[in-house]
Amino acid sequence: MSQLPIIQSKGVITSFKRGRSRVHESTILCKIDGFDDRKAAAALIGHWVEWTSETGIKIRAKITRTHGIKGVVRAHLPGKGIPGSALGSPIVVVK
Repeated sequence: MSQLPIIQSKGVITSFKRGRSRVHESTILCKIDGFDDRKAAAALIGHWVEWTSETGIKIRAKITRTHGIKGVVRAHLPGKGIPGSALGSPIVVVK
């Protein structure tokens, strides 16, 4: 399990949730620093991640489940989602 505190953990947006022919813009995949396996990432479920744009707009997404075995989590965005330019940008875990 991770030794880092969950709140204020940093991470990165890796991708949107995708299928073979459809991209789900309202669900993002996030890799949080210090959470490297499924069991550790499961502790994040129910927390929120916050992305801040270059203009200062803050958008929150709720972590709903893990994704795979490497510690990646899915976070659902209310509304339309985030722009594609946000992929690869940093996020922060908040409660």
